[in-house]
Amino acid sequence: MLKNCFKPNVLTMLVSLATVLVGNAQKSPTKDTRPNIIFIMSDDHAYQAIGSYDTTLLRTPHIDRIAKEGMIFTNASVTNSICAPSRAVILTGKHSHINGKIDNRTPFDTTQTTFPQLFKKAGYQTALFGKLHFGNSPKGIDEFMILPGQGYYLNPDFITKKGDTVQVKGYATDIITDMTLNWLENDRQRDKPFMLMYLHKAPHRPWWPRADKFKEFYNKKFPIPETLFDAYENRGSAAKTAEMNILYHMLYGHDSKVKPETWDVMKAIEPKVQERRDRFYDDYDRMDNEQKIAYDAVLNRINEDFRRNWPNMTQRQKMEWKYQRYMQDYLGSVSSVDDNVGRVLTYLDDSGIAENTIVVYTSDQGFYLGEHGWFDKRFVYEESFKTPLLIRWPNVIGPGTTEDEMVQNLDFAQTFLAAAGIGAPADMQGENLMPLLEGEKENWTREAVYYHYYEYPSVHMVKRHYAIVTKKYKLIHFYYDVDEWELYDRINDPKELKNRYDDPDYAEVIAQLKEELLALRVQYGDSEELDQKYIEAYTLDR
Repeated sequence: MLKNCFKPNVLTMLVSLATVLVGNAQKSPTKDTRPNIIFIMSDDHAYQAIGSYDTTLLRTPHIDRIAKEGMIFTNASVTNSICAPSRAVILTGKHSHINGKIDNRTPFDTTQTTFPQLFKKAGYQTALFGKLHFGNSPKGIDEFMILPGQGYYLNPDFITKKGDTVQVKGYATDIITDMTLNWLENDRQRDKPFMLMYLHKAPHRPWWPRADKFKEFYNKKFPIPETLFDAYENRGSAAKTAEMNILYHMLYGHDSKVKPETWDVMKAIEPKVQERRDRFYDDYDRMDNEQKIAYDAVLNRINEDFRRNWPNMTQRQKMEWKYQRYMQDYLGSVSSVDDNVGRVLTYLDDSGIAENTIVVYTSDQGFYLGEHGWFDKRFVYEESFKTPLLIRWPNVIGPGTTEDEMVQNLDFAQTFLAAAGIGAPADMQGENLMPLLEGEKENWTREAVYYHYYEYPSVHMVKRHYAIVTKKYKLIHFYYDVDEWELYDRINDPKELKNRYDDPDYAEVIAQLKEELLALRVQYGDSEELDQKYIEAYTLDR
């Protein structure tokens, strides 16, 4: 009988075995299923130059694919339409007056927490390739290759993680993509999710397309914008005094690719535009002889056309000539971005990681493509204020979804963190876009966004202003050297040609918007005292 007591009990053995297996499973590493994030941002890419928004100028089949397979935002905007401040807002999730990067000149406060730091701390592998625009050693990034400042299109330099600078032969858009794909294929850790920032220089000024695109697009003609010859009637002084008119302010050499040698032969070129002779050569002189031969075939045609025809053109014809040159180079640069985005999307498919990867395409702000006669950005007016935003997230976002809610680049950091299940710092000021991405629109409450531009007096001379924007209206206050208000009816006047501020029919709307604008300034911690502080700091710095 005693011997039988020591016979193994089958049930006991099974329980013991299960306990061991569970214990081992708890000790074994499990696959991290959090989504990967690829944040694609181009520089100055106007939504008008993306087929998903408008096919008038260009079709962009690869960027459009993100919209077809995901969501396109039709009311996405920026908080401050200028490169470095926009990027600081994206990184910190805070308005310019809070993160301190109000303009392109003010140093970025590197003691601030940025969302890549939070991703790295949470176990994500992080990388950045391309144009950051400020700072040589971004925090929270495991691997990077960064263009110094604006960078160059041809044979560009890159700052490495070691702190040295290397020159890479080729075209910047292709090179940045090569680096990105190399990292995805060879340096990505397969057992960890990643947050990858893939940041293009293009299509930032001076718009040098790759040689084959330069040739292709020089043979194209583009529709003239309805407001190309805008005289700025019914608007205040800000639009009238801005220096971004294509005819009068776009540079002949740096922008239109008219060589200084051509100016010398022609002696006097009207209208006169102040320009350093060497601006044309900034990118051109970086080319080797083989590259110069490829570009010279088109450059010679441009310069011969200009030399022969410019003196006999009317002012209107000159404006149209410069507009076409602008569009040929700008859109040629965009076309290469689209091709390269296609390369990355193909890699995601072929590598089997597309299903668990969020792909975001945006720009650091909008851009004028001849609307109101302008190039550049800075204003809260529509083409500058609005920015493209396309997001693909398989099994979360339904394909072909359009979203018209008011969202901003201020929201990106908190949204990315939420998607990855990472807590956001309490001082971030954006909204989490997850309710919109997941089709739970009833949980979205924002009705207006806030905008503030600071860099004045400076290049392009766009006056300081802040604004509140809703789906229906845009109320703007220009200040510093003026005290002017403008109101635009976004529904009935989408081209913003009529300031309604003095229209009695809009008196109640204005009164309500002023209350809401004040409330937004309080909510985001902006004030007249801060306005004055930044004016004084800017003046002293100059």
